[in-house]
Amino acid sequence: MSELPTARRIVVVGASGVFGARLSAMIARWPDAVLVLAARRTGPLEALKAVLAKTASARIETAAFDRDAPDMSERLAALTPWAVADAAGPFQGAGYDLARAALSAGAHYVDIADGRDFVGGFADALDAEARAAGKIAATGASSTPAITHAALERMTEGWTRIDTVSAAISPGSRAPRGVSVIRAALTWVGKPIRVFDQGAWTQAPGWGLTRRLIYPGLGRRWASLAETPDLDLMPAHLHPNRSAVMRAGMELSILHLGLWLLSWPVRWRWLKSLTPFAELLRQGAGLTAPFGSDRGGMVVEADGLGPEGERRWARWSLAAEPGAGPSTPAAPAAALLRALLDSAPPAPGAGACVGLVSLDAITAQLSALPIVTRLEAARPDAPGLFPRLMADFDALPDPVRWTHSGQATVSEGRAVARGSGGPAALVRLILGLPGKGRHTARVEITPQKDGAERWTRRFGTSRFQSRLTPVAGDPGAFDETAGPISFRFRPVPRPYGFDWLLDGWRLGPVPLPRAWGPKVRGRSFSRDGVYRFSVLVAHPLAGLVFAYAGRLSPAEMTTP
Repeated sequence: MSELPTARRIVVVGASGVFGARLSAMIARWPDAVLVLAARRTGPLEALKAVLAKTASARIETAAFDRDAPDMSERLAALTPWAVADAAGPFQGAGYDLARAALSAGAHYVDIADGRDFVGGFADALDAEARAAGKIAATGASSTPAITHAALERMTEGWTRIDTVSAAISPGSRAPRGVSVIRAALTWVGKPIRVFDQGAWTQAPGWGLTRRLIYPGLGRRWASLAETPDLDLMPAHLHPNRSAVMRAGMELSILHLGLWLLSWPVRWRWLKSLTPFAELLRQGAGLTAPFGSDRGGMVVEADGLGPEGERRWARWSLAAEPGAGPSTPAAPAAALLRALLDSAPPAPGAGACVGLVSLDAITAQLSALPIVTRLEAARPDAPGLFPRLMADFDALPDPVRWTHSGQATVSEGRAVARGSGGPAALVRLILGLPGKGRHTARVEITPQKDGAERWTRRFGTSRFQSRLTPVAGDPGAFDETAGPISFRFRPVPRPYGFDWLLDGWRLGPVPLPRAWGPKVRGRSFSRDGVYRFSVLVAHPLAGLVFAYAGRLSPAEMTTP
């Protein structure tokens, strides 16, 4: 086999670190690249090489490399890089020596920086050099600002006005985090941060503007103002009228609110900074980690006006299962390098990784991992529950739109029901659900004054009633309540109709653990021009609680 061209040698600096190892694993899959793992110590590099080599398509090399060494530029040039990816960090207070060395060596440069000042000064410092070299130098190819902006561009495509944009990141409590990452964050906790909020530039304390946010797939978590490049880039690129806020959070409330309390001595100027306590706080987080999980995620939201001047709301979210979260910050850098390898580079120059790679290109790098992304869009002012919940409601098949139009409708048809015996049969009896067999079906949907809908389902002689209610503060979700039990759903539009995605449940006002709850699959769809439905509810202990499916035809519609 002939040797791959040296022009495709990708040097990953900090390859043995948390994010560098994930980025290296993505590059290792590419047969048209030579992956050079670089860091100060070769022992961890050789260990990483041995792991990656088991499934790698790229050739892998290792190199001892110190970015702070006096002869760093010469050492980097000796590696003959085609591209250099800096995953070492921290970037707060760092200079641009490595980026300059990469350009001098005739290589593209990309990093995963999230330092606001570092990203903010990058273009002014390096754009002329990058253009002269005919290369790309991109900073911030990470969760912020690359993913947040790629998501916002997708969400607001075609909008005529953007009012607010926001983003938040929340790693799991058991996710790996080094003391350098904690120290970098503590440099701004409690200190004044410049932010565009309430229609003007103002200052707010780091780890202030605290909110309880919804992370689809993860639940509610606290989030507070974080000093990231997005605070500058979101107003500059998206021009929101009211606010552009970036937050970060911790999974465990005791840790998040504990840091909020610790920020007050800095706000009062009793302490200059919390950075001297970085190691102590890292150890404290380690002690509480067993009470949390390794499930992390991020959420990006926007509201404004759509193509026709109608109110729009949109949210993109990511939920990562254990072990997958740290791969997310590495994905934009991998996506940009992949685009460069595919000979589809942007114009030469230096700047933030905003608009350089699409959301699809980024998530493609995560496709093999247990990571779920969702894109929701709603029209908060539309009449009717489901027309509000789904911005693309008008694109649904006619029978689905008629049934869920928001007007009072009656549909009739037939259904087939089944379910287990024992406890499952008792649940069906209490709720008024049908027994096994074929039944006549009648579904009455009655709008309520508060925007809710009352559904009355009759299967044969059985009668089951529930109430569907919009969720305050979450335009993309609704609760279905029957008796004391409520289930939270999100409608997911499909070409055939929409799916009912279960996102939680509760007893009265008390949220219940997802692990205790039933598995639910629901679908409202059209086939052969006829409205159809299917619902399945099963529980590990009770078995198949109930399942029914059938078809309905319009019987009557009245305007409420």
